[in-house]
Amino acid sequence: MSLNETPRGERVHIALFGRRNAGKSSIINAITDQEIAIVSDIKGTTTDPVYKSIEILPIGPCVIIDTAGLDDAGELGELRKKKSLEVLSKTDIALVVIDMSVGITDYDKFIIEQIKEKKIPLLCVLNKIDKAEIKYEEIQSLEKKLNIPVVTVSAVTKQGIKELKNKIVSILPEDEDKFKIVGDLLSPGDFVVLVTPIDKAAPKGRLILPQQQTIRDILESDAISIVTKEYELKETLEGLSKKPKLVITDSQVFLKVAADTPKDVLMTSFSILFARYKGDLVELIRGVKALEKLKDGDKILISEGCTHHRQADDIGRVKIPRWIRQITGKQVDFEFSSGVTFTEDVKKYALIVHCGGCMLNRNAMISRINDAKEYDVPIVNYGILIAYVHGILDRALEPFPLAKMIWDEEE
Repeated sequence: MSLNETPRGERVHIALFGRRNAGKSSIINAITDQEIAIVSDIKGTTTDPVYKSIEILPIGPCVIIDTAGLDDAGELGELRKKKSLEVLSKTDIALVVIDMSVGITDYDKFIIEQIKEKKIPLLCVLNKIDKAEIKYEEIQSLEKKLNIPVVTVSAVTKQGIKELKNKIVSILPEDEDKFKIVGDLLSPGDFVVLVTPIDKAAPKGRLILPQQQTIRDILESDAISIVTKEYELKETLEGLSKKPKLVITDSQVFLKVAADTPKDVLMTSFSILFARYKGDLVELIRGVKALEKLKDGDKILISEGCTHHRQADDIGRVKIPRWIRQITGKQVDFEFSSGVTFTEDVKKYALIVHCGGCMLNRNAMISRINDAKEYDVPIVNYGILIAYVHGILDRALEPFPLAKMIWDEEE
């Protein structure tokens, strides 16, 4: 992946919901001006949610999600509906598609209420206006009744599709600048040293996604990124003309980097930066304290937002379980999840350890954190846990004064 490509986790996720044959797939094809989704008059053509990364003008890079019909029947249909509802946890903008030749049904009202409860920006899309005319006064009345914007379209004739795109742009979340990876900690001209080990776990010929994204964020902040390996860090720092503002390291070489970085230079990890960028840094810091309360027989979930090739000494499957057993001295049981699958039974765990979430969008990561909070289950991410077990979390939190203050209070 090149630095100018937008990864899925950074794209706006636009999900379409509605009954079978409401025209969700046809609208996707009309919006993208491509035959992306399979269209058929047979009900239930779309089964599992379908994700498609695409660039749409004037929206920009986005992920379009086509979901199964909410009126799907039978035992299999219930499973499909469940999968559709799970999509809400990663949705930035929701479109509820209504077949105007049928009208608004209880299924449509149900999903609208679900979306409103989660405070997801929402549009009601009245489709098939080529088959059922609707007056302006009726649209106004419907907007008032549902208390959401309404757009009329025909996926067949493309009528209203341009207006739909513009409406989507108008409700795009506006917090892009709020959640920077590192840019808000920097001033123009600052030096930032990034420590990126090149070992058997590193992908061939490229940097891993968090490293790429961090470099891009540094460049956009008019700061200067210097990339080195852990064994060249000391020499790199000695060769700089001025003291760097920050050293950012891969968590797996935390101890060596901490030893080689002068005490008056701020240091943290990519994973801790992503705890703040994709999730809730304070909540994840609090979660690590659960290590002190673990008992024999407790269950711990280790969850990753992607599915990658496992190494012999895999960080999630091998190293973290080993470190937890060593620092706690407890015989705990580990379970694992990866990709879009999280867990359906959060409350059975004494602790959840999550990856940095670079492949998830922020809504998906926050949803997982909120699921844990709902059942008072502590949750922590890889970087925070690794810093803690190596006794350097205090130092790794110094770039974040508020989080550091809260951690000191917890201590």
